[in-house]
Amino acid sequence: MKKECENCQILKNIKNYTKIDYTIALVGNPNVGKSTLFNYLTGMNVRVGNWPGKTVSKIEGFFEFKTPDNKYVFKIIDLPGVYSIFSFTPEEEVTRNFLFLGSYDIALIVLDATNLEKNLILVFQTFDITSKVILALNLIDEAKRKGIIIDIEKLESKLKVPIIPIIASTGYNTNLLIYKALEIIQGKITITPAKYTQPPELEQIIEELKQEILEYYPELQNHPAIKWIILRILEGDKFIIEMIRKKAIKISSSQNIKTKSPDLLII
Repeated sequence: MKKECENCQILKNIKNYTKIDYTIALVGNPNVGKSTLFNYLTGMNVRVGNWPGKTVSKIEGFFEFKTPDNKYVFKIIDLPGVYSIFSFTPEEEVTRNFLFLGSYDIALIVLDATNLEKNLILVFQTFDITSKVILALNLIDEAKRKGIIIDIEKLESKLKVPIIPIIASTGYNTNLLIYKALEIIQGKITITPAKYTQPPELEQIIEELKQEILEYYPELQNHPAIKWIILRILEGDKFIIEMIRKKAIKISSSQNIKTKSPDLLII
């Protein structure tokens, strides 16, 4: 673990707090250890309910993170495990809508080191929605036992986001993971996640459609996910189209997330 985080500490099962400093959206495919990480961080200090209008469980927990200079209370929302966020299932719809319109400070994507390639689909889809993201490479002990070697430094250079190797079941490197997430949230680390490049013909169509939409909805001009919005329109995504018509898609003062309560947006 790096020196900068030697004195960091995750405090679980906190009962008394006056405010929540930051919120983490926990994202990942099924069976990558996402819930294991959630349980480790929170010590099972959770609230369970249903997303409005959905039977999908809404699970959120809390923990305190102590650095040499301060203490922070985190809320962490365990989003449904999905392979993509194209909104074909209720789980995908909940995860997609929260990432796009929900209130959070960073998306923490959990990856399975033994099956990395399969996980990257969701990674790139999340990159299209938010630039505040960090990757947790879980099950590195299992990967080692299977003889799988991952060049994390090279992968970071390709994806252009921090990647922290962890073992969620034991808590290995979780202090460093939360410390790095905190640095991104506070703007101490600036990242620009790599984006998937569409074929030139499609890029031209996207640009033409973008100009047409901006004529009617100029408030979307500087939206960080404008390209993603255009692609959803091309696919006939009724939810996104309706949000645009209602002018419900807005940009916060920081042009990032934390816009509205997610309870009002998962419809």
